[in-house]
Amino acid sequence: VMKLNPQQAPLYGDSVITVQLTEEDKVEDDVVFYLVFTGSTVQHCTSTRKINPGSLETISPGHDCCETVKVALCASREGHPVLVVAEESFQFVQDEAYDAAQFLATCAGNQQALNFTRFLDRSRPPAADVDFLDEKVALAFRHLKLPAEWNVLGADQSLTENIPRETLMHFAVRLGLLRLTWFLLQQPGGRGALSIHNNEGATPVSLALERGYLKLHQLLTEEGAREPDSWSTLSHTVHSGDYSVKHHRGLDVYLLTAEA
Repeated sequence: VMKLNPQQAPLYGDSVITVQLTEEDKVEDDVVFYLVFTGSTVQHCTSTRKINPGSLETISPGHDCCETVKVALCASREGHPVLVVAEESFQFVQDEAYDAAQFLATCAGNQQALNFTRFLDRSRPPAADVDFLDEKVALAFRHLKLPAEWNVLGADQSLTENIPRETLMHFAVRLGLLRLTWFLLQQPGGRGALSIHNNEGATPVSLALERGYLKLHQLLTEEGAREPDSWSTLSHTVHSGDYSVKHHRGLDVYLLTAEA
């Protein structure tokens, strides 16, 4: 038996999982442990790193649907067959950040919904909460399968830049969400949103200045602005056919995902 902590992860993955080993599994240094997650259509294999003789650490993979999957702890040693040491179940769930990203993605051009986000802004969350929100919602947004025609400004492309309106970019900047702003900038309509005025005549760029978000203002105005530090900048993904390999530099863990 092994203990996984936590026993669930959000669909977009990228959270830390600790694996507690039982006495008999605390083995010599030349054993390499892997976790294999088997879902209904996708399988993931992650490497682990040893924290101490009795526990390992890994990164949860991003999964394709909410379900309970089987996790096998596998041990390999040079010259020996791979052994399944223990099995446990694990759950992928849709959390609030995922809900929020889905909501924001669907209300890209919806003025009522965007005005609601302005209303939310009046009860400013504390900075630590904003940072947490920014990290999670940006991770979730990356994981969403956005339709090919998705645009930061919404579906109605006939609206010219002269029509004053709220945009998703106003929302992200008003709350000071650096990583979400960066993500939106890379999407269709992201750059175009920077010059759109809302009903008060504010653009996302002027909002950043007015609120004193200097880093954010740099991100929006400087040519060579770099991606803000985040959990996702610590990882690098390579896709090839039905496979993808992700290296999480923070923990030096590798994740392989394949269509089952």
